[in-house]
Amino acid sequence: MLAKQEARAAAGEAAKAAIGSFQEPLDVLQGLIDLTSSDYLTQSEQNLMMMPDSPAQWVAMDGETLFSEPRGPNNVSLEECDFGKGPGVLEGAYVELPRYFEDTGKVMDLETRLVHCMVTLQGFSPDDPEVAQRHGSGSDHMKLQTYIASQSSGFAWNLPLDHPMEKALRDAGEVMFYRRAGKADFACSTCHAETGKRIRASVLPNKNIPQEWTKAISWPAFRVGHDHVRSSQHRLMECYWQMRQAGPMPGSDASIALLSYWTDAARGQPAILPDMKR
Repeated sequence: MLAKQEARAAAGEAAKAAIGSFQEPLDVLQGLIDLTSSDYLTQSEQNLMMMPDSPAQWVAMDGETLFSEPRGPNNVSLEECDFGKGPGVLEGAYVELPRYFEDTGKVMDLETRLVHCMVTLQGFSPDDPEVAQRHGSGSDHMKLQTYIASQSSGFAWNLPLDHPMEKALRDAGEVMFYRRAGKADFACSTCHAETGKRIRASVLPNKNIPQEWTKAISWPAFRVGHDHVRSSQHRLMECYWQMRQAGPMPGSDASIALLSYWTDAARGQPAILPDMKR
């Protein structure tokens, strides 16, 4: 056990040295604001004031407990789950997702990888509430996702594109981002490819401004209007609902493709994890 802990710590330090180091979410955001006069980054003074006490921090703390607790029919913890940097290594892992995993032969994001480990490692059934309930601050899924992602706050987004499937899904995501469809003839780019777009009073992020886009894709985040922490997959589902289109199934290749393109578009920018949004 001690040897495993030392190995995980060493791998974590190596990951930090490779692509960055931990920073508090508010410090990351303030650094981005100092670099640009973006209306999107500064539109909510109240959110900036509340970030140090974000309810997402409590959700992450619950997730830390769940992560190390032996659970499921197999009574093992998630410390043996590999999120891309080795079993149990979380520092800098989230900013390199989605990525290809040899053991599944698939490109996976955080949510699908977590499901894989809960089922194959801990022995949960896909229908067990621990696995099936994906949304809401009280769900095990949201607690675990928030904790795991928070270990990458301040690290630069660094989507791997070494495997052909990683590149194929990233390219498919780009096509989906610009493809207009549905009765409103909307695409993701309709709202997120120019500065000055709004939905009612809310300023929308421009994908072509990296300092804005890193905040846009920094999920999990506490949604003040929902009073819950939400995930990337939830944001994707909500965007498609707002476009009045039938969205991709959560965890499907189509959803992973869009998340791959989102992440590649923010490459090199520091992640804000967990974030707070309107």
